Amino acid sequence: MRKITQLFWGFLGGLTILWLFATPEILNISNFFELRHAMVQYSGVIAIGSMSLIMLLSTRPRWMENFVGGLDKSYRLHKWLGITALSVSILHWLWSNGPKWATGLGLIQLKRPARPAQDEFGVIQSFLASQRGLAEGLGEWAFYGATALMVLALIKWFPYHWFAKTHTILAGLYLVLAAHALVLFDFADWLQPLGVMIGVMLVIGSLSALIVLSGRVGKSSRAGGIVEKVHYFPEIKSLEITIRPDGAWKGHQAGQFAFISFDSKEPPHPFTLASAWTRDVPRLTVIAKELGDYTRKLPGLLKQGHKVILEGPYGAFSFNDSKQRQIWIAGGIGMTPFMARLEQLAQNPTQQTIDFYQTGSSHDPSMIGKLRDLAVKAGVNLHVLCDDTDGFLTGMRLRTENQDWLSAGIWFCGPDGFAKMIRQDLVNKGLSPDDFHQELFSFR
Repeated sequence: MRKITQLFWGFLGGLTILWLFATPEILNISNFFELRHAMVQYSGVIAIGSMSLIMLLSTRPRWMENFVGGLDKSYRLHKWLGITALSVSILHWLWSNGPKWATGLGLIQLKRPARPAQDEFGVIQSFLASQRGLAEGLGEWAFYGATALMVLALIKWFPYHWFAKTHTILAGLYLVLAAHALVLFDFADWLQPLGVMIGVMLVIGSLSALIVLSGRVGKSSRAGGIVEKVHYFPEIKSLEITIRPDGAWKGHQAGQFAFISFDSKEPPHPFTLASAWTRDVPRLTVIAKELGDYTRKLPGLLKQGHKVILEGPYGAFSFNDSKQRQIWIAGGIGMTPFMARLEQLAQNPTQQTIDFYQTGSSHDPSMIGKLRDLAVKAGVNLHVLCDDTDGFLTGMRLRTENQDWLSAGIWFCGPDGFAKMIRQDLVNKGLSPDDFHQELFSFR
């Protein structure tokens, strides 16, 4: 989390500094029109810069995943930037239109300075100036569409398949907004460091949008597969799916996830891989909990021989922290990356001391039986806690039951609120934030 937080604020701060360097007159503004123009330009810079980085992240670049510590972190940064772009775009629209409305109502007198005559412009500047009206009109309508779609993306109950489709539409709207920014950006600033940065971002964002629109995102990481077995756990309303991938699947590490398409009419969904990878027995397992319309229909849809499309693997929830002591915490279906790690350790034992806390409001006996068998083979101390009978797991309980917790690496997969409570308690008591590892599996 620290790295993406630093990247987020560093990116916005960097754009702000470049804008201030290009606009030193902001300190000597003498009238409202100059203030309005400056705020329109600044908000436009932040909005289009954020949207450009969003488009880059949408292509799932491997180098960015490695830099921020996993695709889940990239998508959390994507979400923060989306909220920023939405908020700042609204401010941009208000700064642009609000004074016009106020002037029309007679509340203020806004007199726009005369623009230079066309013959004072260079060829390129003259052409861009001639497109201002078109750019403003198209940009405004693209803003309305993008705002509506970004708001829908933040609504949890909005169906995932519609969420995925609307995000593709956003790539097209980005191209319109990029053209809007190209025409309306202060021409004199193109030769400033800010202009160079915005130019680079527009090129990167536009190329990324074309990749999204052409359906090429993740194409090089795709593989086919066949469902070999399904098993339903009624107590936790989850379906275990065993898949045999074809030769295009190059394997995965414990803790990673994949986008899987079980239905050509439905976009791929992310699933954590709940099994270790062995080349001698090329199989992978995912556990799909009934969280929405799509996952609820999987038990009736999937049969032996059903064809699937895999994309991945992604993620860096790798358990590699060079610690001799680890504590794992899973909330409900968050057990899946730990199941993969248990299988891996059963095949290749470690000298680490590991305590694994599996918590939840209910447990399926057969699933817990499987966890216990794997934990014994892996040499891991398993603690199964049911909220109703054992109480909630707290930071205090972890500290009490594990006297050496300060020297441990903490690995967490589960609800964000639960993670925040545990992390805050442990960090307040002395744990380094870098020793708390969390899979951020909420992509919306």
